[in-house]
Amino acid sequence: MPRRAFEGRAFVALLVLVSIAFIWLLLPFYGAIFWAVILAILFAPLHRLIQRRCGRRRNLAAFLTLLVCVVLAIVPMIMIGASLVQEIAHVYQLIRDGDMDFGRYVDQIRRALPPWVQDLFNRVGLTDFDTLRTYLSSAMRTGSQMLANQAVNVGQVTFQFVVSFAIMMYLLFFLFRDGSQLARLVIDTFPLQERRKTELFAKFTTVVRATVKGNVIVAATQGALGGLIFWVLDIQGALLWGVIMAFLSLLPAVGAGLVWGPVAVYYLVTGSIWQGVMLTLFGVFVIGLVDNILRPLLVGKDTKMPDYLVLISTLGGLALFGLNGFVIGPLIAAMFIASWSIFSRESQDAQTQHDALVSRPTPASTAVTEQDPVNTPLPKN
Repeated sequence: MPRRAFEGRAFVALLVLVSIAFIWLLLPFYGAIFWAVILAILFAPLHRLIQRRCGRRRNLAAFLTLLVCVVLAIVPMIMIGASLVQEIAHVYQLIRDGDMDFGRYVDQIRRALPPWVQDLFNRVGLTDFDTLRTYLSSAMRTGSQMLANQAVNVGQVTFQFVVSFAIMMYLLFFLFRDGSQLARLVIDTFPLQERRKTELFAKFTTVVRATVKGNVIVAATQGALGGLIFWVLDIQGALLWGVIMAFLSLLPAVGAGLVWGPVAVYYLVTGSIWQGVMLTLFGVFVIGLVDNILRPLLVGKDTKMPDYLVLISTLGGLALFGLNGFVIGPLIAAMFIASWSIFSRESQDAQTQHDALVSRPTPASTAVTEQDPVNTPLPKN
C-alpha cells in the first residue's frame, strides 16, 4: 500500500475515533447542549434584530438576547414548576388520605351503569371490576408517590440540574454571539455539495422552529384551557391535570382527551349531567379545536409532513429519547424525507439528462446525413 494512501486511511480512522470520544464526552450533558442549540435557533431572528440595533457590540447583543430568552422562556417554566411541586404534594396527600380514590370512582361508575351495559360487559367477560378498582388505586398511589419524590428532587435543585442549566446558559450566550460562524463552519465541514448542504440545513432549522414553536404553543394552550375548565368545575389538582394535559398534547389528536375524556364520562355516568356535558363540549369544541387548527398551521404547514407522520415520529421520539423526543422524532422524520427527496430529484434529473443525450443525434450521423448523395439535390443546369 502506498504511504500516502496509508496515511490518509490512518487520518480518517483517527478522525472517527476522536469524534466518537468527543461525543461520548458530551453525552452526560447532551440535554443541556441540545436545548441550547434549540433555543439559539428559535431566538435567532430576535438576535439578528437586536444585533442590528447594537451594531458591532456582539457581546451586548448576545447578552440582551439571552436576557429576553430567560424572561420569555425560562422564568415562566420555573414559576410553573414551583407551583406544580406544591400541587403534586397536595394531590399526593389527598390520595394517601383516601380523599381522592380512583378505585372508588370506578365503583361509582359500575353501579351507575344501566343494566344493558352491565349485561354487555358480562357477555364480553368484563366482570372483574373489583380487581380493576384495586389495581387503579394501587397504581395511582404508586404514581403519585413517584411524582412526589420527583417533585422533592426538583424542589431541592440537585447539583446536576444546576450544572446542566449553567452549561445551557453559558453555551447559549456563545451560540448567540458566534452562531452564524459556527453554523457556517459546520456546513463547510460536511462532505456534501453546497446545494445539498444548504437545503438540508434550511430544512433542519425550519423543522426545529416549527416543531418546538408549534408543539409548545399547542401544549401551553391546551394545558391552560384544560386546567381552566377543571378549576371551573372545582376538580381537585386543576394545575396538575392541566400540566399533564399539556404534556399529553404533544401527542397529536389524542393527547389532552386522555385526561378530560374519562372525567367527562365519570360525570355523565354518575348523574352530574351538566358538568359532564359542559366538560365534553368544552373538550371537543375548544380544547380539541386548538389541536385541529393550530397544530396543522404551526407544525404540519412548515414541516410539510402529514399529521400521521408527525404523530408516529413524535411517539417514537418520546419512546427513545424521553421528553426531548418530541423535537428529535419529527426532526429525524423531516431529515429522512428531505434526504430522499433530494436523492429522488437528482436521480430524475440525471435520468432526464441521459434520455436527452440518447435522443439527440450525434455529430457523426449528422455529417453522414448532410453528405448523403441520395438526399443531396442535383445541380441545376
